[in-house]
Parts: sequence; C-alpha cells; structure tokens
Amino acid sequence: MRRAWGYVACDPRIMALDCVNFDEETQGPVRQPSGNLLPHGRETLMPKIAQTKIAQARSTRTLTVGLSLALASLSVHAAPKSFLANKFGAKGDGQTMNTKAIQKALDAAAAAGRTVTFKPGMYLTGSLFLKSGTTLDVPAGVTLIGSENLRDYPMLPTRIAGIEMTWPSALINVRDQHKVTITGTGTIDGDGPIWWKSYWDLRASYAPRGLRWAADYDCRRPRLVLIQNSSGVTLGGGIELKRSGFWTVQILYSHDVHVDDLIIRNNEGGRGPSTDGIDIDSSHNVLVEHADIDVNDDALCLKAGRDADGLRVDRPTEHVVLRDSIIRSGAAAITIGSETSGGFRDIEAYNITALGGVPSGVLFKSAHTRGGFAEDIRIHNLTLEGVAIPIHITMNWNPSYSYAVIPPGLKDVPPYYRILATPVPEAQGLPHFRDVHIWNIKATGARQAFDVSAYPNAPLEDFKLDHLDIEAARAGTIANAKNWTMVDNNIRTADGSKVRFTDGATNDTGDVPYGEPK
Repeated sequence: MRRAWGYVACDPRIMALDCVNFDEETQGPVRQPSGNLLPHGRETLMPKIAQTKIAQARSTRTLTVGLSLALASLSVHAAPKSFLANKFGAKGDGQTMNTKAIQKALDAAAAAGRTVTFKPGMYLTGSLFLKSGTTLDVPAGVTLIGSENLRDYPMLPTRIAGIEMTWPSALINVRDQHKVTITGTGTIDGDGPIWWKSYWDLRASYAPRGLRWAADYDCRRPRLVLIQNSSGVTLGGGIELKRSGFWTVQILYSHDVHVDDLIIRNNEGGRGPSTDGIDIDSSHNVLVEHADIDVNDDALCLKAGRDADGLRVDRPTEHVVLRDSIIRSGAAAITIGSETSGGFRDIEAYNITALGGVPSGVLFKSAHTRGGFAEDIRIHNLTLEGVAIPIHITMNWNPSYSYAVIPPGLKDVPPYYRILATPVPEAQGLPHFRDVHIWNIKATGARQAFDVSAYPNAPLEDFKLDHLDIEAARAGTIANAKNWTMVDNNIRTADGSKVRFTDGATNDTGDVPYGEPK
C-alpha cells in the first residue's frame, strides 16, 4: 500500500481525534496519530492556511458541533476495525495452544477486510494462514511463539533450498493471497533451539554416510514467515522476528512485496543452522529497506532454484532493491546464490553496513550443476567494518552440500534424493555472471580484499569495480575474469601485495561456509 505521506488531510473539526492520511490506491483514509509527525520523525507538509484553521479550532470553546461533525466523518471514513484475537479464545499465557483461536480471528477478519490484534501476552501457536485484505498486527508487549511440535505445522507444497517439495508450513503463512500486511512492534519467536538441535543431531549421523547434502532436506524445520505465490504484501513496521527454526523470511514466487523496518535476531539461545534472514526466491518487484539483521547464515539473499529442478522451474529473481540496512552477523552484506538456476537480473543493493564477524561483503556463490545467470547487478555504497573478504565470488561453493550423490546400496530413497542427484550437463550446469557494477565500497580491517574465482569456460564477464576503498592484510586473487574494468580504487594492504589475476582453474574448496562448524 502506497501512502501519500507528503499530503495529510487534517480537518480542524477532528484534530482532537486524528489526522487522516489518504491512501493513493484505495482513496480512503489511513488513521495517523495527531501531532503532525510522519513516520521516522518527518514533519507533515501542511499548508499554513490549514495550520491556522487548526489553531483556531483548538482555541474555540464551542466544541459540541465540531465533535459531532468529527464523529459523523469518522463513521463514514473510519479505519478498519480491529478484531481482538482474545475475543475468539486466544490466551496470552505462554501455555495454551492458540492456533485455532487465532486462525478463527484471521478468518473473520478476512471476511471483513480487517485487522487482527492481541492483548499483551505470549501466545503459543502453530502455523497461521493470512488471507487477502487482512492485517496481522503484533503490538508491543505481544509475542507469538511457535510450537515445538512438528505436527502443528501442516505439510504443504513449497520450495526448500532450491527444489520443489512438501515441507512443514511456516509459522506465519501468506500463500496465494494479495494485499496482506504483517506489522506491529511486538515479536514473532520461532523457539529455534529445539529445531537447531534436531538438525545438528541428524547431520552428525549423515555426514559419515556421505549424506551431508541430504541433511538440510531430511531435517524438517519450520520457517518463520513464508510469502508464497502472493502479491501486494507488506512486512515490517518495527516487528521483531527471532530464533527461527530455519529461514526467517522466504519470499517465494511472489511480486510487489515491501519489507520495511524489520528486526531479525536469530542468535539468541545459540546459533542456529540455516537461519537465513530474508530470502528472495524466484520473485520480482521486491523492495527491502531498513532491515536490522543478526543471523547465522545468509542475511539478505537472492535465490532462484537448484540444479535440475531449478532449471526445470526456470523462474528468475528480478527487479529487486535492497537498501538502508545493517547486518550485525551473517554470511555477507549481500548474497546471490547458491541457488542460481533461474537467474537474476536488475538487482540493486546500496547503503548497507556489515559489522565485524560478517565474513564477506559482496558474496556471489554457485556450483557447476546450478546453471543460471546474473546480469545487470548494481551494488554500491557499502560500509564494511571488520569484514574479512569484501569481494567474494565462488562458483564451486561448499562441494559436500552442492553435489548430491546417492551412496550405493542406500535403501528407501525418497523421491527428492533422486531429484537432487539428477545429473546436469555441463552446458546447462555452469553459471554465468556478467554485467556487474560494484562501486563506492568502504572496507576496513579486512583479511583479504578479493577472493574471486569461476571457471575458464564460464568466466565472470563485464564487471566494473570503481571507487573501492579497502584496507586489508593482503590483496588476494581474481581468477577467470573477462573484460573487467577497475578504476579509481584504493586498495591498501599490510603486506604490500597487489591483486593477482589468473586465467587458470582454481581450487577453492577449502572455505568453511559461514555457520558451519570449523
């Protein structure tokens, strides 16, 4: 929903009650607290004549007529009434299972195009499903906490880590809907540690059997928020998402999605595996801004399918803007991949800060079975404080995970094993990244300025890097690059080294991916 924040209709008759912002799309009012302040402290641009009238209305002693007119106005233009989930049986005691009660409230709100909200408290729940035209408001003092029982998350078709399969529903689901809002300054808590332990326990038994790649698919863990095959969705408003069992926000097969003013905290009570922040997955027309992210895997990440299944689906991620955000902990400031099969185009990321402990600034990752492409990628104005590798590109990422091989003699093989292990011919499997512009990067305290590699027969083409200001221990290597332009850069290294270019094949399998045990 776009709001005409520059124009606020403040009727002096109702100043004691509200200012009313007009929605450009619905031509209806949106209630805005009085005080003449817009979000983020921006002052209302109100004509002086209107301000004079308001002052006159405030000074009058005859308010009876004015209030009557105000009430009449609000009866016609009132903001949608909220449904209190508590009136449908929800209890914020942290023990009562509230799934049915909250869903009943959501269904009632959907029928009327209204909002569901809560009294202060902690509400234990399983999967909830939001419908078109509704708002889920999680106000301050309210926590929605996810059940620890997998049966409270119905199995439904979706895409997980690049392949289409059946998987537990998320805690909060927007599936096949439009014009849905998730907002508030409260908390949605996935109660992650129980799910994190289940993964590490399974992984420990799988790795010796050559099934490291399968652990992520066999260990079913609920995502926190899923937006799938939907449009016109808004998520944010200061809400905090924490301790996700798996990915925190997945935007899948969706368009016209706006994430604004979102806090993600997944490193409380441990550091969970695969607790990505925001994954934009084969979607388009997505804006993410004012995100504050602390996770144990990719933070702001673009995905587009994996290997044979991703190539079959063949849906790109495109027309995406990521901006004005901070990454406190995570794999990188901005990640593309490793699920690259559907490709990426028209991506812009800027005004992003990454703090110490984030290992990469710009991270592109793929594998020789992924395929896909990336083009028209623009990344600029990043501040990297203590980030180990400001520019990190690998097309052979995490081989023990990326290349699925079913061990001989394995019985009762699930169908998705065979999908993951389907061979991809080299012509389709090599990823192609081209037309990338990276500029205005300020990095201090880096270990290595560049760690870049691809394949001699699928080089990284037509990259332009300019106005990079990097302070690092050493310069590093750029391998398999074609038609690169590097101008107006200031790369200062403690050992005096310069960036080394090479056309040969590289072996970059020694990296331990972020979030993995060392």
